[in-house]
Amino acid sequence: MVEQSALTAFVSGIKDLQTAGKNPVVVHGGGPQISEGLKAAGIVSEFKGGYRVTTAESVTVVRDVLVNEVNKELVDLLNANGAIAQGMPGDIADLLMAEHRTVLVDGVQTDIGLVGEVVAVDTAAIQSAIAAGVIPVISTAARSITGQLYNVNADTATSAVAIALNAQEMIMLTDVPGVYANWPDRDSLLTKLTANELTKLIPSLEAGMVPKLEACLRAISGGVPNVRVVGNLTDSGTQVTK
Repeated sequence: MVEQSALTAFVSGIKDLQTAGKNPVVVHGGGPQISEGLKAAGIVSEFKGGYRVTTAESVTVVRDVLVNEVNKELVDLLNANGAIAQGMPGDIADLLMAEHRTVLVDGVQTDIGLVGEVVAVDTAAIQSAIAAGVIPVISTAARSITGQLYNVNADTATSAVAIALNAQEMIMLTDVPGVYANWPDRDSLLTKLTANELTKLIPSLEAGMVPKLEACLRAISGGVPNVRVVGNLTDSGTQVTK
């Protein structure tokens, strides 16, 4: 589970962004909480290529944890600390529309179940919240045009939302201070990377970081001018540019 100190730092960082005149939009997953929820339901978690294998049985648990636990906790924390936040489930009112996707595993495109890729974002709903001074907090389950519920990787969803909103910056929050050239050597933290340099580095990274950094590349190619990978919103982390 996420440590309380990390949540407190996150809430403070989001408030600081808003105070500085920026319009933060929070897009979140809930990996540890989802794993706990699946365990409680007697469902074994499995990952391939850095993505969670998602069955018809597990996708409803994923959605429930994201919306009723993680999203609610983030919204409540932000509101309790002087912000005005609104939970926006990605699968409600076509906020996030998705299509089925496969994942590259050992060089082979592999079907990992009900895992989707965001293909459309209702920016009007998000912009309406921003215009009202509200911080949108978006959970990353999504539906297809036929109504199929998909588990969507939060990192890839973040890049889709950032591109759709023409964001000036995308901040990828993770559990390490940034991108390392030679993990776990803490002295190998990279402060700046071009998209081309990051592309070359990705094959050498641990699987869990791959979706995050692929999302960074997608954001850059989609027109987001600045991307940061950080362990804390107050850190400089690793800046990725075109």
